[in-house]
Formats: sequence, C-alpha cells, structure tokens
Amino acid sequence: MHFTIQCVDKPDSLELRLATRPKHLDYLNAHKDAFLLVGPVLDGEGKPRGSLYVVDMPDRAAAEAFAKGDPYAQAGLFESMVIRPMRVVFKDGQQVAG
Repeated sequence: MHFTIQCVDKPDSLELRLATRPKHLDYLNAHKDAFLLVGPVLDGEGKPRGSLYVVDMPDRAAAEAFAKGDPYAQAGLFESMVIRPMRVVFKDGQQVAG
C-alpha cells in the first residue's frame, strides 16, 4: 500500500537537519526499496523546510514505524508529521490505475 509522509521542520532547525543528515541518508539507503519518491521540501529561499516521502509499505503500522525510525524524527527535527494512504494513478509518465 502506498503512503505519503509529510513532515514540517521546526522553525530555525536547519543546523539540526544538517547535523543529522548523514544518519538520515544511511537510514534512507537501508529502506530505499520502499520508495517511490523522497526528498526535502524547500522554502522560498531554496532551503530545506521539511520532508516528503511517498512509500510502498505493507500497512499503516509499517509506514508509521518507518517514519518514527527516521533519524530526523528521532532528533526532534519535525514540528509535524502527517501520514496518509494514497493511490498511485500515474507513475513514470504512465497511467497505472484508473
């Protein structure tokens, strides 16, 4: 099942994000087979302000466990996190569902 995980960083937390980034990238590499799309959400100046994950997980509990296990989450970077199921209609320029 596909899920979006939308995270918003706490204000003035860029230093924490940058300090935690190596562990975060290691964590992502360990889970990369579950990703459809992952990356930072940028502010108006092009600086990271949050994260967006589109993942394929067995169920919501797995998506929640993945999100909570992220070093960014464990470091307290996020002000908010929203996990929602989604249905993929287009992927890689092709319609995959009706």
